[in-house]
This record gives sequence, C-alpha cells and structure tokens, in this order.
Amino acid sequence: MSIAIRNDWTLEEIHEIYNTPLLELVFKAANVHREYNDTAEVQVCTLLSIKTGGCTEDCAYCPQAARYNTGVNVQALMKKEEVLAYAQKAKDAGSTRFCMGAAWREVRDNRDFDRVLEMVKGVNEMGMEVCCTLGMLTEDQAKKLADAGLYAYNHNLDTSSEYYESIITTRTYEERLNTLDNVRKAGVSVCCGGIIGLGETHEDRIGMLHTLATMPQHPESVPINALVRVAGTPLENNQKTDIWDMVRMIATARILMPKTMVRLSAGRTEMNVAEQALCFMAGANSIFAGDKLLTTPNPSFDEDNRMFDLLGLKPRESFKAEKQKLAEMFE
Repeated sequence: MSIAIRNDWTLEEIHEIYNTPLLELVFKAANVHREYNDTAEVQVCTLLSIKTGGCTEDCAYCPQAARYNTGVNVQALMKKEEVLAYAQKAKDAGSTRFCMGAAWREVRDNRDFDRVLEMVKGVNEMGMEVCCTLGMLTEDQAKKLADAGLYAYNHNLDTSSEYYESIITTRTYEERLNTLDNVRKAGVSVCCGGIIGLGETHEDRIGMLHTLATMPQHPESVPINALVRVAGTPLENNQKTDIWDMVRMIATARILMPKTMVRLSAGRTEMNVAEQALCFMAGANSIFAGDKLLTTPNPSFDEDNRMFDLLGLKPRESFKAEKQKLAEMFE
C-alpha cells in the first residue's frame, strides 16, 4: 500500500512505527524507499572543516569546543584556493555534494563571511551541490548565501527538545529552529538530523523524529549520526551505538519522510560493510565520503568505492531533484 507524504504525524504513530519488530520495520521501510527513490542510488557528499576548533559552545560530543582538551589544533579559516582544490579532489573521487563546516557559534557579518561566500560561488561553479554548516544564521545572511549559490544548509537538532539541555547549554533549541526557518525563507534546502548514543532514551529519538517529520516541509536531507566518542569530551565514555539502533532510526526516518535523503553519517568507521548494507536496505541513501568528517575519522573513498561495487550502488548525480522537477514541468 502506498505511503502518502505527511507532515501531521503524531507521537503515538511514530512510537508505533519505531517499535515495530525490526525485520518487519526494515521490510516496510524498504518498500517505501523503493516507491519514492532509486534504491541503487546513494548521494555521495564530502565534508571539509574550513575553520577548525576554538568554538565557544559546550556541545558535549564535540572535539572542537574550546573548553575541552581533545587535541584538536585550532586552525583559521582556510584560503579559497585550498578549499576549491579539496572540492575538486572530492569531485574527481565521485562526490556530488561538497559541505563546508566552520566551528562558529553563529555567522558574523565580517571579512570571513565574505570569504565563505566566495568559496560557495567557487564550488557552485564546479557543478557540485554546495552545502555549509556555519552555526546560527540571520535571514539576511541566509539570503546572501543563497545568492552566492548555496544549495543546502546543515543545522542539526542533535536530539529531542526535552533532552537537548543535557547536551548543550550555550544555544537553545528554539534558536536552532529559527535558523532553519531563515534557511527556508532564503529558498535554500534544509539538511537537519541528529545524533544517537548521547545518553538519550528511545523516547528522545522518537521526539526528534517527530520534530523533523512534522515540519511544514520535510528536510531535504536528514543525517543520522552515531556518536563518535572523542577523548576529552564529556561523552568520551559513552557506550558504542548499537547497529540495530542505527537501522531502526534510519528505517523510521525513511517511513516518516519518504522523499528525504536519509544520510548514514558519523560512525561508519565502526561499521562493517554488512552493517552498512543493512542501513541502505532500511532506507539510507546518502553518505559522507572521504577520510575525515570535520575532525573525526571516516572511511576512505577507496573503501566506499569497493563497497559500492559489492552492493551494486552508484553515486546520485548532482541537482537530480531540480532536473526531475524541470522534466515534470515539460511533460
């Protein structure tokens, strides 16, 4: 039976889906995935830290927070030429989306932001979807990024509104939602998900999915991250995230948001190919490729290429959603 696109999911409905016996849940999610997406396609994204460390926030999972001693070296904003060279390398390796991250609490209207705008223009001219994650944005800043050619903006909720203050106290949940509203107003697509393994309950995971799935428009991308436990952070001794929890989150997200790119994000270095295959079967259709995610390890391009060959997967082309919309207009 066809699943409709809905934005009015109740917590009770999501609770029932999430707690479906696992194999049945994966089967249902796989059917939804097949109905709305090409299951052989996986969006390949590359994430680069263009300004590293020294962040004033206290996110309990983050090695870039200045207050934690994690061994991360503070690095100033990279030069445009260096960023574009890295983007070209990623494109040559098969990435179709390039995301630039800066360890800022919020964007400031200064020379560094002007330099980021030039980076966005440069990557856009390379024919890649360009994404940024720079912290909080005003409506005017989001508009400037859109005018420069920004395709997507990442701003994760991290967890449920109820558990949020246990992880972060330097920025409110409402401020995160306001930034997402500013991104939408600028016509930029939204990339927004969260992290599991922070010490949250299953109800917190359900709550986060409820917030995402009941937005007026579903995020175009939803990253599902497994906590990467970094020495020196408050969460360094948390238990490894169970693969079955990742599968359950991905499958539930796929059913709730059928057209969304569900990204198998941080934590893949602790998953073997079989475990990642289960995630793809459950509806994941996006990954970060390259040997580093900001400051934490990630599988290499070569490892992912071998996995794609084994599983019969192929990279999704850039701007496919826009090309499909244009094709439908002229049918």
